[in-house]
Parts: sequence; C-alpha cells; structure tokens
Amino acid sequence: MPNLSSTPEHLLRRLEWTVIRRLDGLLQGDYRTLMRGAGMDLADLREYQHGDDVRHIDWNVTARLQVPHVREFTEDREMTAWFLLDLSPSVDFGSGDVRKRAVSAEFVAILARLLTRHGNRVGAILYGSGVERVIPPGSGRRHVLHLLKQMLERPEGTAGGETKLLDLLHAGGGMVQRRSTMFVVSDFISAPGWEQALGQLVRRHEVTAVRLSDPLEKDLPDLGLLTLEDAETGEQLLVDTHDAGFRRRLSELAAERETTLRQTLAAAGVDTLELSTDDNLIEALLRFTDLRKRRVRGSAGSGLPAHLRPALMES
Repeated sequence: MPNLSSTPEHLLRRLEWTVIRRLDGLLQGDYRTLMRGAGMDLADLREYQHGDDVRHIDWNVTARLQVPHVREFTEDREMTAWFLLDLSPSVDFGSGDVRKRAVSAEFVAILARLLTRHGNRVGAILYGSGVERVIPPGSGRRHVLHLLKQMLERPEGTAGGETKLLDLLHAGGGMVQRRSTMFVVSDFISAPGWEQALGQLVRRHEVTAVRLSDPLEKDLPDLGLLTLEDAETGEQLLVDTHDAGFRRRLSELAAERETTLRQTLAAAGVDTLELSTDDNLIEALLRFTDLRKRRVRGSAGSGLPAHLRPALMES
C-alpha cells in the first residue's frame, strides 16, 4: 500500500512492476467488460422512439422501468472513465499504517494506468471541502502521473463541517455530458441527501461505487480510555472501550449503517467495489471483474421473449 509521502512517479513505478503487469495479463481483454457492463459494443441505453429497431429493445430494463428502452451500439473502441474522488477529512483516517486516501490513490493509479495503456481516456473530479479541481480526460502515463500528483500532494483535510457528497455527484452530472463510465470513490460518510443524485447519475452513465473503509469503523476493540475525534467536525469525545455494552452498541450502529448504505447503493443500481485499508487490491479487482462478467453474460442471455422471435425473423 502507498503512503501519502510517496511521489507519484515512485508510486506508479512500483505499481507497474508489482500489480499492473500482473493484472494486465490476468484480465486479457476484459477492459470493456470492466468499463461497460452491458456488452462489448453497447454504447448507450435510452427510451424507445418511433422508428427504432425493435430488435434492440432491452426487455429487462423495459420490464423494470415500465417504459420501452433500446440499446445503442457503436464501433468506437475508445472509452472514457471518470473518477469522482472524495478526499474529505474522513478519508484521511486509518487505524493502521494505511489510510483510506492511500487506498484510493492506489486504486486510481492501477485502474487509470490499465485503461490508458489500452487507448482509453480518464478524467477526475476532486472533492475536499468542496469541489476543488477538475482534471479533463486524457490518456498516457504522463496524464496518470498528473492525476496522482493532484491526489497525493493535496494537503490533508482539516475539520470544517460535514462532507456533502451531493456536491460531488452534482458536479459529475453537470460537467460530464457524454455517456461515460464513472467510479465514485468515497467512504460515503456524508451529510444525507446524495442518494437521489446518485440515481440520476446512473440514468446517464455506467456508475460503480468504490467504497473505502477501515476495520476500526465497524468494530472497536477493548483499548481502555480513548479520545475519539470526528474527522469532519473536529468534535472530540472521551470513551471507555472497557465497557462491553458501549462496544456492542457501537457495533450495532455500525452494522445498521452498513446495511442501510448497501441497500441505498443497490437501489440506485450501481455495482459496488468494497476496499478496506487491510484489503488486497489485486484480489478485490479480480473479484469485481468476475462479478461484472457474470452480469454481462446474464444480460446478454436475456434476449428477446421467445414468442417475439419468429415474428422478428420474418420481418
């Protein structure tokens, strides 16, 4: 795992030797699956219009939304990916040697380099105390280094209020007009109200939630008296972790938040990649790619209802 004192060049060179080359061989052409979950040549999904070829109707989406939708295809092999990066104060937390922001930087470095090596473009929107920087899409190693430089050299956040993930999602929806693949990289510790904005983003783009976490956020061990500080507000609280009841209540609250967040992301229709500070990124990315491939096969196998196929064959 990287630390925030790593230079972009040092981090990327290390990942190219230890991770990226290995993943490049293991994925072997799965990049379009990773970027678009609905098929090799699918470019867009939109409502049916008079005159559209009925053979392109997506029956799964039509049944779910109760409005006919068709798939659009293209021969264009270039894809654009956007990273919507939450770099707010809570992302600087880590109970061990690795912080969530370091995990975020490593994920972005790996995926951006893998995609740009194959001719695709990547851009980013950085959120700290607000939307601070937009990096337009580009390709090549130098562009990836520029993106990492903005992430790694940004000063750690100072407490100043709650994160508003809504602002980051609105920025993504407003700035990115062409249908793209988006990775929302965040710990999703935020003021409420972002859920609808995520759903709106999904209607236009292929969105993946990359959720950053740390084991201590789910289960607090018995460490005696501790001073806990809210990274977002700076508020401090002295707690006695010897108290088994307190630890149990904290675990219950964490489990409740976990359930609610997973349900929210599922309801929005996004795939979720879980990344903890104690994770193995190679294994996590391979699990995620395998999930996407299974979904593609399921979507491709849906096809047209059997009773419509003869009519279409004759038309």
